[in-house]
Amino acid sequence: MTRLVVGPFNRVEGDLEVTLDIAGGAVRSARVNSPMYRGFEQILQGKHPLDALVLAPRICGICSVSQSSAAAYALEQAMGLDVPENGRLARNLILANENVADHFTHFYLFFMPDFAREGYRGRAWFEGAAGRFKAVSGSAAADAVPVRGRFLEIMGTLAGKWPHTQTIQPGGSSRPVEASEKIHVYAVLKEFRSFLEHTLFGDRLETVAGLDSIDALELWAAARPANGSDFALFLRIANDLKLEKLGRAYDRFLSYGAYPQGNGRWFRAGVWDGKSRELRLDAITEDLASSWLAGPEAPRHPAQGITLPTEDKPAAYSWCKAPRLAGRPMETGALARQVVSGHPLVRDLVKRGGGNVKSRVVARLLEIALVVPAMEQWVRALKPDQPFCSHGELPEEAQCAGLAESARGSLGHWVEIANGRIHNYQIVSPTTWNFSPRDREGTPGPLEQALEGTPVNAGETTPLAVQHVVRSFDPCMVCTVH
Repeated sequence: MTRLVVGPFNRVEGDLEVTLDIAGGAVRSARVNSPMYRGFEQILQGKHPLDALVLAPRICGICSVSQSSAAAYALEQAMGLDVPENGRLARNLILANENVADHFTHFYLFFMPDFAREGYRGRAWFEGAAGRFKAVSGSAAADAVPVRGRFLEIMGTLAGKWPHTQTIQPGGSSRPVEASEKIHVYAVLKEFRSFLEHTLFGDRLETVAGLDSIDALELWAAARPANGSDFALFLRIANDLKLEKLGRAYDRFLSYGAYPQGNGRWFRAGVWDGKSRELRLDAITEDLASSWLAGPEAPRHPAQGITLPTEDKPAAYSWCKAPRLAGRPMETGALARQVVSGHPLVRDLVKRGGGNVKSRVVARLLEIALVVPAMEQWVRALKPDQPFCSHGELPEEAQCAGLAESARGSLGHWVEIANGRIHNYQIVSPTTWNFSPRDREGTPGPLEQALEGTPVNAGETTPLAVQHVVRSFDPCMVCTVH
């Protein structure tokens, strides 16, 4: 048995280190270390509750809107506010803008460049992948970066700035949208749709979103030229490398549900572990056994959680906590969102191959095809002459929670207000779920489990297959450790 420490990873937000025990050309066990402590829970203690709207988004510059949303949802719950329809639509559009941009960026700039590495030279698809996705010189970055910038003009129009907007507030949005701005946002969405349909997918978004099985997906890909679209190229690569055999974790999925509408959310909340189950929020706990954090021996619900650093703790190896649902590790992200929400293609992917590298990437791209048409509908539904925000008073005492879905998955803010100040503020991010260390029972976190069995070729110091598994979860390490 040999030990290999991989890290820091490039093209990852924040710091990440993975320790691999290797035998027989494969990973036998893995330990995932989040080596950078942030301390936002302590920063927030004693502050006025509304300060969370300024401080919490600064946890991350990539998914700050999801942090804003979770903070606003929590305070909104404490204040007992009803959100006007315009406020709901505007907040959904702002969050969807960030989430779709994140999926888009992950595919073009973070995930696909690994297939342009020299280790794949000789594969039938290599020259096409290298010409398209090689870092710096590939044509995809030159195409995608301006498109991404134009798409994020929606954020400027609806939220004023990005990251760290202050537009998302308890009760809705502080930024009323004028009729001319509504037209501008719709025009930007149409431009973005054009790139997606001509370059990313090579087909209408509705056609891609309507694919209902693995067989339908493969027939769709087979009917297109190998390099006819970037999605088709990915599927060709994925099938050749058998990425559906790589990176399978526990096949247990969690989603808080995304994009509020009526009495629920457009993407449903729930749990999937082979069958659909109701999500019991009271069953969430955080285990500190392998974390450089002091606290009680027994796992606690986040509402009673403690974040107190202790860097000399024996047997600990990460600043990340170990969230569990009813004592079990759970995977979150686009794949989890879609399998919980019941998309037939994703259900088939998980039924036949579980959560793996291929299914995670397919789910992220599928979500783009689903969300952009919804954004077009939300823009059309805005009524500029009606309210965008409701108002109320913060109570002196409250316990509340704000649940949101970032691109990477389920994000929760648990807040206790006492004497008009924040008494406790605990954050459980998507990467905290996915990159958690072992709990007190010795159960690996989802990524640690997914890495077991991953092939490692002789002489590899940063194994390609390991990188594919890690990047399929799209870690945001600065969110993980607060």
